[in-house]
Amino acid sequence: MKNFTPKFDQLVREIVAINQAWKVSDELSLNLGNSLKDLKNRLQVRLLRSYAPQEVCLELDTTTESEELLYSLRLLHPIDNRCYAEHLPVRVAEELLSIEELQQWTSTE
Repeated sequence: MKNFTPKFDQLVREIVAINQAWKVSDELSLNLGNSLKDLKNRLQVRLLRSYAPQEVCLELDTTTESEELLYSLRLLHPIDNRCYAEHLPVRVAEELLSIEELQQWTSTE
């Protein structure tokens, strides 16, 4: 079976679109919220596994107000004037990624 990895910019655009759909779904009280959030998280993991650390890295976000700690997926080269591929909760990253992946892909800058 052939391994299909979408182009980097296509994957980033999909993550952004799904994140926006998830937020609209929440505002409209639709029952799609959790499914869209899970899809976004899995696409973010796919982005990291396919393109980190050459194109994207995890960066702890200390400026966004949130109930939990968040990583930003920092793009090393902006796409559509965007420098991040949204947020990934640290808790979710720790569930979906190995310790080695987290260590390799987390920016210390």
